Amino acid sequence: MSRILCGVNKSALLAALLVAALGGFLLFAYLKKFEEEASGGTPVKVLVARKQIEPGVALSEDMLATRVIPAAYVETRMVREGEKSRVLGLRMTTPVQAQQALNWTDLALAADDKRDLSSLIQPGLRAVSVRAQGDDKSYALMRPGDRVDVIATLPVEKSNARQSIVLLQNVLVLAVGLETTQEATKSGNPAQQEMLLNLSLTIPEAQLIALAQEKGRISVALRNPDDVKLTEGVADLSSDLLTDGKTRKSVQDYRKAPTGPVKLPSAVGANP
Repeated sequence: MSRILCGVNKSALLAALLVAALGGFLLFAYLKKFEEEASGGTPVKVLVARKQIEPGVALSEDMLATRVIPAAYVETRMVREGEKSRVLGLRMTTPVQAQQALNWTDLALAADDKRDLSSLIQPGLRAVSVRAQGDDKSYALMRPGDRVDVIATLPVEKSNARQSIVLLQNVLVLAVGLETTQEATKSGNPAQQEMLLNLSLTIPEAQLIALAQEKGRISVALRNPDDVKLTEGVADLSSDLLTDGKTRKSVQDYRKAPTGPVKLPSAVGANP
């Protein structure tokens, strides 16, 4: 009988400990939630200026810092820490004081008034125009501040085949048609917009574009604004391989690969 009572007591003690632990956890969770609500909600990281930034200055990494602000005090126009890559290289339209939060309305591409293209070019870079082919209206869907990959379709020497080459990745769009602001391109009539992109490039990149335009056709692939990662090892594709089922499967495996692009067969590349 004593053994039975001892077992019952142990079970009761264990149950009491579990209940106490659960109660403690719930109390901790409640206090944590109460503390967050009392302090303004979940902390959000936003970008602030390390020092005073004057209008016309292009943003660089050393000009920006991060501050944690409760969600209740974060305005929608504030630039989050995860959006830093989207604002680097853009010029300011209004002065920002040291430790002041950076707002999208402070940036040239977010401003409502029209800006000269030259004022948007970061020192050391150049604005290079790329025109859409024929009746292609896809450029009308793009906005200043978007990022694109540039692809060239070129003829293969001593052959009727053509090859597709990824020339550049993660290139900033400075202007679409004659407009340098997002609001202007949104309100414009796509049918009336000139199908022209102005890209922010280095001089060697501008040389590549010029050569490609002379030899063949240039097209661009629009990126997600938060996707700034460069894809390594992209092979050149030849039009002779369009009927090759193995090649088409390898190309589609790029999308399926869980950890990044898969390696294409060596025959895919125009330059093995």
